[in-house]
Amino acid sequence: MCTVCGCGAGEVKIEGGAHEHTHVHADGTVHTHSHDHAHDHAEAMPAGAHAHSHTHLDGTTHVHEHVHQGEHDHVHADGTTHSHPHDHAHGHEHGGDHDHPHHHHEHAIGGDLDYGTGPARAHVPGMSQARMVQIEQDILSKNNTYATANRSWFDERGIFALNLVSSPGSGKTTLLCKTIELLKDKVAINVVEGDQQTANDAERIRATGVPALQINTGKGCHLDGHMVGHAMQRLQPKDESLFLIENVGNLVCPAAFDLGEHHKVAILSVTEGEDKPLKYPDMFAAADVMLLNKCDLLPYLSFDADLAEANARRVNPNLTIFRVSATSGDGMGAWLDWIEAGLETQRARHGDSVDALKARIAELERRLAAK
Repeated sequence: MCTVCGCGAGEVKIEGGAHEHTHVHADGTVHTHSHDHAHDHAEAMPAGAHAHSHTHLDGTTHVHEHVHQGEHDHVHADGTTHSHPHDHAHGHEHGGDHDHPHHHHEHAIGGDLDYGTGPARAHVPGMSQARMVQIEQDILSKNNTYATANRSWFDERGIFALNLVSSPGSGKTTLLCKTIELLKDKVAINVVEGDQQTANDAERIRATGVPALQINTGKGCHLDGHMVGHAMQRLQPKDESLFLIENVGNLVCPAAFDLGEHHKVAILSVTEGEDKPLKYPDMFAAADVMLLNKCDLLPYLSFDADLAEANARRVNPNLTIFRVSATSGDGMGAWLDWIEAGLETQRARHGDSVDALKARIAELERRLAAK
């Protein structure tokens, strides 16, 4: 998964010229920064590390530590991995080839292969499970810092933010356009569109009359909190508005990345399988809402909607589910009512914050006048 492989390094592009610059270091750590703002990365260097620098085309120099690991992995043809200590003395030169005894295994044919059972719940050739867990924790911890800041920014302004996730072809953009058309006269709306390439979906959203910003992730398979933070700065949504994020079409990696939204909304279409929630449980476990989309096609398909809902609730018993059709409009009323309830909650929170601030200011003014 992308939390350990560093996919999309250096390929993110946000409309308007900003771009992300990412270094994937030899020890697996990922460092990301944007070239449209100043930054400082002064950090303590761990024992056993040495400095390694990059000089960019603009003349700036970035220095990071480079750590040599003490574990050496062999990956055999059958997919099994063996790790053992491997020390390099740094006072001599050595070639890239090492002779080690290799073990040949005879495995019986039959049975499934499951690479998601280890502590990391993923597999990267040549990397230990412990190292994968460490890298994932580092990446997600940094992302969560950005996401928490995003959510605080939304809450301070009474903005209701949703992160829409699905596999490609679920009808996510069409459903989003329909939702916007039905709500845009009641509330200010801003949209962030995530795709690997093109601004096609952002153009479709802008055709509805609301602001939209495209983020292209290149080889990356999801949006993250840092990208969305830059989008918020560009869009500058109004207080007490609706902020909609359409994530990259992918039911795997977006599940792990908090963007600062108040709810993840998973979209499953009736042209997919009823077992999608069981195949991709992390996404449906992370979501608060599931929209079963394209329900106008049910008379022409063998899709079992009740079974799809039951499977989703096996993964997440607390999931709120709406059956909708962006084409016919069926079921959209209940979905819009749910959004409006969320907007009201955020507006009330914003009102309480403003009232509390006014009261605090009045108290300070009273104390100053009494002196």
